[in-house]
Amino acid sequence: MTRVLNLRRCRTLLLLWLLSASALTPAANHPADLYPFDDSARAARFWQLTTQLRCLVCQNQNIAESNADLAKDMRDALYRQLLAGASDDEIIDFMVSRYGDFVLFKPPFKGSTLLLWVGPFLLGALGVGALWWMVAGIARRPEDGELTDEEQVRLKRLINETHGGTS
Repeated sequence: MTRVLNLRRCRTLLLLWLLSASALTPAANHPADLYPFDDSARAARFWQLTTQLRCLVCQNQNIAESNADLAKDMRDALYRQLLAGASDDEIIDFMVSRYGDFVLFKPPFKGSTLLLWVGPFLLGALGVGALWWMVAGIARRPEDGELTDEEQVRLKRLINETHGGTS
């Protein structure tokens, strides 16, 4: 019985220790704390824009999620522009002029981004074409052990040459 009480006491002490340790550790700065806005509409615009812009270091993360230094610089620039009163289009144009179309998760359809839009379809068509070519080639190939007419003529000629023309 005392053993069970000691086990419960140990669990309680461990739980209290964990709670106190977590209360004493400093909380990580939430990004919202780093970018304070005086109105919620501007804050919402900020977070909406950060999800539209790609981190050029991480490439598959937006700048809201990325911890890369470049993403932080991009968030800082976006924040300064919002505080200065820039529109969403002006901010996007600034980021594109500075970092290129790749900074957008949805790049515009134009000559320089044509491969981004058409490339997956071309690769898919090439894959289907290669698969069809392989399957059609297998269907045309003679069965194992069977020789084509050309191979049979060549074989007869070789046999005749090695045996001195006697069959």
